[in-house]
Amino acid sequence: MKLSKEVRIGIVVTIAIGLFIYGFNFLKGRNLFSEEKKYYAIYSHIDGLVEANAVQINGFQIGRVSSVGLCEQDPGKVIVTFSFNNKDIQIPKNSVAKIVSSDLMGTRAVQILLGNSTEYAQPGDTLLSDIQATLSDQVNAQVIPLKEKAENLILSIDSVMSVVQIILNKDARENLSKSFESIKIAIQTFQKTSMRFDTLIVTEKSKISTIFSKIEIISTGIANNNDKLSNIINNFSNISDSLAKANVKATLEKTSDALNQASMIMEKINKGEGSMGMLVNNKELYQHLDSAATNVNKLVNDLNTHPKKYVHFSIFGKKDK
Repeated sequence: MKLSKEVRIGIVVTIAIGLFIYGFNFLKGRNLFSEEKKYYAIYSHIDGLVEANAVQINGFQIGRVSSVGLCEQDPGKVIVTFSFNNKDIQIPKNSVAKIVSSDLMGTRAVQILLGNSTEYAQPGDTLLSDIQATLSDQVNAQVIPLKEKAENLILSIDSVMSVVQIILNKDARENLSKSFESIKIAIQTFQKTSMRFDTLIVTEKSKISTIFSKIEIISTGIANNNDKLSNIINNFSNISDSLAKANVKATLEKTSDALNQASMIMEKINKGEGSMGMLVNNKELYQHLDSAATNVNKLVNDLNTHPKKYVHFSIFGKKDK
């Protein structure tokens, strides 16, 4: 059977249109001859994610973004539909569909981060969602702190320049010059003092050595007599303990009473009361006693000089002429 020219052209055009449709869908990630599994994820924003962007697991493309639209329940969020061509892929329920940048140009893609759940999501389920920070977000995160530091640095520089301007005025320069001159004089004085001190050390080196030697001897003596010093300290401690235990207050009170009584006795003697008072205050009695003592002294002297005058002794009873 011979086909006419028009039929052949129609067949060729039909095949071309079919190939075009297939190729167009293939480029968009669609496979017209296989059944696709669809999953969903809800995002607060998608940062440039569009239909036909790749869906990957560990960098391997397993599907595509089939549609993007606003969520009917919450118009402030975006719902994204994923189509998977591979029927054998099993996605755990706690997997995360994370929007990432697939290249340096910022092309967005969806990276499926597989979870560890033993239960698997079924077609039509909604996966957990996450968004990777874009390059501009990361740059801003790094640049904003630097910007704040730069602003603070500029403010500090302004403050420093204000202080420098104040310091560099005429009066401040003169005061600064005087201050440096005073510092210079102080350093010179310190140098002279140090030189004198060095000279003193050199000239008095022998005396200093002697002093240190004596100090060493003293310290050695203290170290050698450590036991004796300990005994002395212990004795002092015992004495202090004894004094602390002694009734010092009662002793002082008795002493005070004795002194008061002695004072009363002396007062009576001064008034001429009693034998001692009469003896001390009666002048005639003193003179009689003094005269009696003088006579006794004369008698003793005469007795020593002329004993025979007062004592008579004879063996045979002979009387002296």
